Amino acid sequence: MGRERGGHVGRLVYTAIASLDGYVADERGTFDWCAPDAEVHAFVNDLERPIGTHLYGRRMYEVLSVWETMDTGPEQDAVIRDYAQIWRAADKIVVSRTLDRVHTDRTTLQAELDLDELRDRVLSSPSDVAIGGPTLAASALRAGLVDDLHLFLSPVVVGGGLRALPAGLRLDLELADQHRFANGVVHLHHVSA
Repeated sequence: MGRERGGHVGRLVYTAIASLDGYVADERGTFDWCAPDAEVHAFVNDLERPIGTHLYGRRMYEVLSVWETMDTGPEQDAVIRDYAQIWRAADKIVVSRTLDRVHTDRTTLQAELDLDELRDRVLSSPSDVAIGGPTLAASALRAGLVDDLHLFLSPVVVGGGLRALPAGLRLDLELADQHRFANGVVHLHHVSA
């Protein structure tokens, strides 16, 4: 899709923090085992900085909307203040049939994800577009629309739950970068082949 970097064509980016066995939430729906430490958080902040628009499913939006009102006073860690500013500055589109309204600034609600509209949005965007949440991202991944895939693998095996990548997906990817953090988390950045 949006492959060019020089004249900057927008790219569709999917990022997930997952267990080593590939789950973003365990069978109970919890994900406290993957909370990023300051080093990982700062790295994620830098990945999120060039994103102009985020597309979220309902659950991902509900989790991340706390950044709208997060205390950003001087008593907060610098990475927390930084991420709150990054999140608030970006446009957000929530795709949900169950929400009737959104409660954060710079946020719109739509009932369905239209893949043709998503393709056009990314190609015409002056900045990158992120798709967040594995359920919403699954259709974009299956359609081959995702340009950049960032997986942060946490050093824990949870045995089941919500998968970061959909079952039955086949993608040919190229490893663009990798990084190991002091806490054992490994970042893998793959791009569409």
